[in-house]
Amino acid sequence: MIFQRAVRREFTQSAAGIFTALFAIMMTTQLIRLLNEAVQGKVEPEAVAALLGFSALNYLPHLLSLALFVAILLTLSRAYRDSEMVVWFSCGLSLTAWIRPVISFATPLVATIAVLAFFLSPWALSESAEYRGKLSARKDAGQVSPGTFQESSTGNRVVFVEAVADDTSYVRNVFVSETQSDRLGLTVAGTGHQEIAENGDRFIVLQDGRRYEFRPGTPEFSVLDYSRYAVRLETREARGIVRTPQNMPTLELLAVDSRPYRAELLSRLSLPISAVVLALLSIPLSFVNPRAGRSANMLLAILAYLFYNNLVTISQGWVASGKVTFAVAMVGVHLLMLALLPVLFYQRIAVSSFIRLSR
Repeated sequence: MIFQRAVRREFTQSAAGIFTALFAIMMTTQLIRLLNEAVQGKVEPEAVAALLGFSALNYLPHLLSLALFVAILLTLSRAYRDSEMVVWFSCGLSLTAWIRPVISFATPLVATIAVLAFFLSPWALSESAEYRGKLSARKDAGQVSPGTFQESSTGNRVVFVEAVADDTSYVRNVFVSETQSDRLGLTVAGTGHQEIAENGDRFIVLQDGRRYEFRPGTPEFSVLDYSRYAVRLETREARGIVRTPQNMPTLELLAVDSRPYRAELLSRLSLPISAVVLALLSIPLSFVNPRAGRSANMLLAILAYLFYNNLVTISQGWVASGKVTFAVAMVGVHLLMLALLPVLFYQRIAVSSFIRLSR
């Protein structure tokens, strides 16, 4: 019991340090990307913090899985370097005795990874898409700085306002240029505001103005005076987020029998399963041979991790393209990696037996 508590404490300390470093790197990378989008005008500056939070939730299961793998690997590698493993093997204990404390430490982390992968990560992607949609809607609604021309996200409308009310409820002296099919419309108004119809469609309503409409290259020309003129900015369906396999809840994903959706389900299920397999693989991969250098085992472990993740990604693409079935990809990838466990354990146990005999 004392040994297991000490091991779990060392695992926890290593995992916390590694996760903190990985999380800081991820947050810095995403922050730079979002700030670049803000500079380019793709997102509002005040939205950076919210989008950064959604992005962090999306990447958390991947970071936790990597932190779990590296923490166990580094802890056991240190035990080899400090000759603690020599004492362990000399006492007649096998390398397989490490499986129990490793699984005990990994279980709550794997459960957390499963919750994040199945529920929080899709929710974060859905909220991020909806938030970006709301920002785009606000941009198209005419909430612009007075005295500037602003083009809509679709590129077929340009809006200019001379002044905005203090409470931003309406704008004054509005100019709108629209291109519809082969006709060009120019609309001017004294005031304007936004309205949402009963069916959910969103309009910008102009009051006390005039509209000029003509076909370029022809003498056709019309002038319309109006007291109220509504321009539909978007439909209710357009305001909703676009459902993709990545942002769809897992329970809804299970009900859809389509190759792209099955591929996404494979990716989510593979996260907690691969975390368990990697935790077990880290036990034999942590072996340190002083003659080969201290970093040789880390290089092998990194290659094993990259191979496993690439294999999952490739199988996901095969399922999406219909090359393999969901069941074959789900079972085949993880069984292949599990098949390496007996081989690696046999090699390390043979080494430990040699150590005991030599002493």
